[in-house]
Amino acid sequence: MSHDNEDNKLRYRRTQSVTRAEEITDKESKQRKSQPDKPCHRPRDSLFSWSSGFDNFTGLVNWGFLLLTMGGFRLVLENFIKYGIRVDPVQWFVVLTGKNEGEGHPSLLLIFYTIVPIMICLIVEKGLAADILMESAGMIVHVVNIVVLVLIPMVVIHVKGETFSLVGAMTVCFIYCIMFLKMWSYVQVNMWCRTKHKKRRNRSGRRQSVSIAQLQNEREHEQIRSNGNGVIPNNDKDNVPTLVHYPDNLHLKDFFYFLLAPTLCYELNFPRTSRVRKRFLIKRMLEVVIGVHIVMGLFQQWMIPSVRNSLVPFSNMDLTKTAERLLKLAIPNHLMWLCFFYLTFHSFLNLMGELLHFSDRNFYSDWWNANNIDTFWRTWNMPVHKWCVRHLYIPVVDLGYSKMAASVIVFFISAFFHEYLVSVPLKTFKIWAFMGMMAQIPLSVVSKHMEKNYGPRWGNIVVWASIILGQPLAIMMYYHDYMITNYNDVLV
Repeated sequence: MSHDNEDNKLRYRRTQSVTRAEEITDKESKQRKSQPDKPCHRPRDSLFSWSSGFDNFTGLVNWGFLLLTMGGFRLVLENFIKYGIRVDPVQWFVVLTGKNEGEGHPSLLLIFYTIVPIMICLIVEKGLAADILMESAGMIVHVVNIVVLVLIPMVVIHVKGETFSLVGAMTVCFIYCIMFLKMWSYVQVNMWCRTKHKKRRNRSGRRQSVSIAQLQNEREHEQIRSNGNGVIPNNDKDNVPTLVHYPDNLHLKDFFYFLLAPTLCYELNFPRTSRVRKRFLIKRMLEVVIGVHIVMGLFQQWMIPSVRNSLVPFSNMDLTKTAERLLKLAIPNHLMWLCFFYLTFHSFLNLMGELLHFSDRNFYSDWWNANNIDTFWRTWNMPVHKWCVRHLYIPVVDLGYSKMAASVIVFFISAFFHEYLVSVPLKTFKIWAFMGMMAQIPLSVVSKHMEKNYGPRWGNIVVWASIILGQPLAIMMYYHDYMITNYNDVLV
C-alpha cells in the first residue's frame, strides 16, 4: 500500500515538472509573484506557435508586399531593357475595333444574327402559351434553335476563318456562349411557369361566377399586354408595382432586358433599384476604360514576349527551360487575370447593373479565401455558379442521379465551353482547356485532403497554385499547337 502511494507521488511530481506553459497553474503563478526575487517570467508561448493566439502579422504582410513590389519592379526594368517599349495604343484601337478584319466585318454580322434565334425563341414561347404549339414540338424547336446557336460560330469561323480577327472571333464565341446560357434559362423558366399555370387552370375548371376583383385583375393584365412594359400599374399610395405573372412576361422588352442584364438566370420579376447613382456609375466607367488599357498594356509589353520565348524550349521538351519560362510567364499572366476579374466582375457588371437598375450585385464572393477547389468554383463566378446549380445540377439530381454524377456533368459542360472559347477562335481544336477543367475533379479531392489533414491554409495554397500555374501552362500549350499548326513551315 505504501509502495503505491510512493508511485502516485512520483507520477504527480513528474506531471508537475512538465515545461509546457499551459501546465502551470494560477496558484503557482501567485506564489511565484510573492517571492522576493522579483520574477519577470510568466507562462506564455512563442508568437509563431499556434497556441499563442497571436494573429497580428501586419508588419510581415507589409514586408512581403514590399518584397513583391521590388521583385516586380525589377522584372519590369528587365523587360524594358530587353524588349524596349512595346505598348502601342494605336494597335489596340485597330484590334479592338476590328479594323484588321476582312470585308464586311463578319464578327459584327454574326453578333447581329443573334436576333434571329431570339425571335424564334420568343415566337415559340408565345405559341406554347397560347396552346397553338404542342409542348413536345415546341421543346424540339427550342433544342434545335439553341444547339444551332452554338454550332454557327464553329462552322462560320472554320470556313471563313481568314476573314476574322482573333479578338473578333473570341468576342463572337463569348457572346454566343452567353446567349446559349440565357436562352436555356429563359426556356426552362417559362416551362416551369407554363406547367404551373396549366395545373392551376385545370384545377379551377370552368368559372361559375366572375367577381369585380377578377375583372379588374383581367383589365390590368390586358393593359400590360398593350403597354408591353413588363409592370402592372398599381394605384396604391406607395406605388409598389404588382408582380408580373405568366404569360404577361412574353414580350420583346422583357426578353431584351434579360439578355442585357448582368445575370444568366431568368426571372419574371427582377429586383430593381429606384435610381441610377451617377457617382457610382462614373467610377465604374472610369475603371472599365482604365482597366482595358492596363490589360492591353500588360499583354503587349509582358505577355507576348514571354509566350514567344517559351515556344522553342516547349517544342524541344527542355524541362528545365520550360519550367523557367512557365514561372516567368506566370507573373504577368496572373496579374492580367486579376485585372480581368476586377474589370469584368466588379467594374463592367456593376456598370451594366446600374444602367439597367438591376439590384442583385452578387457577382462574386470571397474566392481568395477558398480552402478547396470546390469552394473556389462556387465563389469566383457567381452568375455561372447560379446558372449551373439552378438549371443543371438540381434538375439532374431531381431526375434521380447522384450528386457526384451531377457534379461531373456540370464540370463536363463547363469544360466544353472553356474549350469552345479557346479552340474555335484559334481554329486549333485541341483538348487542353477541356482536360484542365476535368482535372479540377481530382484536384478537388487533393485540395480537400490537404484542408482536412494539414489545415485550411494548405488547402488555400493548393487553390492559389492551381490558378497561378495552371493558366500559363495552358497558354504555352495552345500557343505551341497554334504555331505548329499554322506556321510550321516558317518555324522549320
